[in-house]
Amino acid sequence: MKTTVAAVDFGTSKIVTLVADNSSNLRCDIVGAGIAAYDGFMDAGWNNPGDVNDRIRESIEDAERQSKRKLRDINIGVPAFFTRAYSAEVTVELKGTDPRVSTNDVKQAFRAAEQKIGNVNGIKVHSTPAWFSIDNGKKTLEPVGKAGRELRAMISFVYADRFFVEDVTLRLSDLGYNASNIYATAPGEMMLFLPEEERDHTAVLIDVGYLTTDVMIAEGDALVYLETIDIGGGNIAADLAYGLDIKLEQAEERVKRPYIFGVENADETYDIPPLEGRPARSFTRKEVSRIIEARVDEIAEEIQAAIKRSGVKLGNWSNYYMTGGGLCFNRGGYKYLGQKLGVTVKETPKRTAKLNSHSYSSALGLMDLIIDTIEIKNRQPVGGGKVREFFRNLLGG
Repeated sequence: MKTTVAAVDFGTSKIVTLVADNSSNLRCDIVGAGIAAYDGFMDAGWNNPGDVNDRIRESIEDAERQSKRKLRDINIGVPAFFTRAYSAEVTVELKGTDPRVSTNDVKQAFRAAEQKIGNVNGIKVHSTPAWFSIDNGKKTLEPVGKAGRELRAMISFVYADRFFVEDVTLRLSDLGYNASNIYATAPGEMMLFLPEEERDHTAVLIDVGYLTTDVMIAEGDALVYLETIDIGGGNIAADLAYGLDIKLEQAEERVKRPYIFGVENADETYDIPPLEGRPARSFTRKEVSRIIEARVDEIAEEIQAAIKRSGVKLGNWSNYYMTGGGLCFNRGGYKYLGQKLGVTVKETPKRTAKLNSHSYSSALGLMDLIIDTIEIKNRQPVGGGKVREFFRNLLGG
């Protein structure tokens, strides 16, 4: 049976509505993608609140035209900026003459972890295990049926900002749509773009967007740490506009986007055509690089500080990936950021045939998470089947 799924993702520079078909023949076929540029959000909320409804409508109606479907129910994607992740390690004593881990023991671990975290502001949208361990043995995500005396677990909980959820729900209602479910985009992005075997050894995903940079740390299937930094690719363009005294659009199109990191060419120039009475101008690579690299150096320092604040143990076994439209399109950007962080930063793997640009990573991760959740809820686990999938979103999603 074919199911149509719609979701709206809020970035810092654009709103993306995706429409996908889910069926037994094709897991996720994106049949519509509506994109509307807008002014985004910061600490105080929407940068231009009076314009948000029109941009949401524009995005949804564009997706409806492309998909040839009239939408009613739409899933809300909560951006990392309005999301918090908490994790807790707990222990559950296994009982009985031949104690083995049961689904009730796992549920008890979830309850104990939530109690340990305590009262948290926001709406719980996901709860996921990072790992289980029986009698301090090897970590696993499939503990049910294993014998032992003690079950240890690391459980992650993701909460969405209540104001954001209520505000978007009301806006959708005003536009004639129903907010069907709430999902956090960060866990979906993490699950889609970080390979499973690397998450099992702890991995880092860095999403450099237009106004913000999201730092996500994954362990197993869990988002164990999330922090948003208030700097992104748009700040680089703004620095260039101010420092070179040119228009922001010129700074973005003519200087930032074509800039290549790691190239030493003293003769390279960035030419700005005349605009609005201003004469044509030309800037040397030296003039440009000192502005761009200073801001990227700051982003790297903030990323390092966020990772340090996480308290998560990372090592040579931990891989780093980068996505987002703020820096990925610059050749040499991965290598430059990696040098500043003292690690190797990789490009995220291509997971879809459609919209595989880094600019749509959060929207694609959101849709993948929704489809994954629907399939897990519809799947009936049998015997020793895919226990990992069954417990991935045991109490949330």
